[in-house]
Amino acid sequence: MTGKRSTFLLSALVFGFAFLYVPILLVIIYSFNEGKLVTVWTGFSFKWYVSLFSNDGMIDAAWNSLRIGVMSATLALAVGTPAGLVMSRFGRFKGRTLFSGMVAAPLVMPEVITGLSLLLLFVTLEQLIGWPAGRGVTTIVIAHTTFCAAYVAVVVQSRLAGMDTSVEEAAMDLGAKPAKIFFVITLPMILPALLAGWLLSFTLSLDDLVIASFVAGPGSTTLPMKVFSSVRLGVSPEINALATLIILAVSVMIVISSLLILRSERARTRSMNQSTIDN
Repeated sequence: MTGKRSTFLLSALVFGFAFLYVPILLVIIYSFNEGKLVTVWTGFSFKWYVSLFSNDGMIDAAWNSLRIGVMSATLALAVGTPAGLVMSRFGRFKGRTLFSGMVAAPLVMPEVITGLSLLLLFVTLEQLIGWPAGRGVTTIVIAHTTFCAAYVAVVVQSRLAGMDTSVEEAAMDLGAKPAKIFFVITLPMILPALLAGWLLSFTLSLDDLVIASFVAGPGSTTLPMKVFSSVRLGVSPEINALATLIILAVSVMIVISSLLILRSERARTRSMNQSTIDN
């Protein structure tokens, strides 16, 4: 019975990973296809990578998306971290339910509604105060920060909820001020959550199409918008090459962040062990 159960679990695991990663593997393989058809293998070639780097429109859209993703993720981290801290550490306070609902609203709000509401907001602000002047990179960054901050807040709140507060309480008993406790103790302990929140925000910003389509303007076309407009005329092998490069870049970022998180956890463990020995 145990053997049959193990076989079933292993088969389910293999099927799950195959379902997720075989399509990605096929995209990578066909990015090196010499032929123009994306489903017929005719030979190995780097021609579509050369063609991709010669496509100025695609390259400009990719740089726009990367620039917007970095700015949006950084701003979302700055906004979402205090929100997660408030929801986790401030206990019950007047208006907490409303505050939590407003933080979580972008998680469940349809993207069409979010994009339309932000577009109306930007148009109204431009009429009232003259800012933002038109739609472009600035409006896309603000829009992406709006919904990415909610994901950061949830990640940070989950990390803080499961964190041991004894070290912070000991620091308070020794006379440390709240600001110093946060930057010296709390911030290093939640660093893995901050990295995870930043990467999640960057990925969501890089992947967004619907909201960006509402708030983008001339000269601010993002990569998903460019790809979507291209595939309507037929999938080009250049898209496979572009997807392969994005997969490579994301994989490198994941490996680097994992190493940083592991290094941080080891340093924190050594610090706690040293503190125990000193006491």
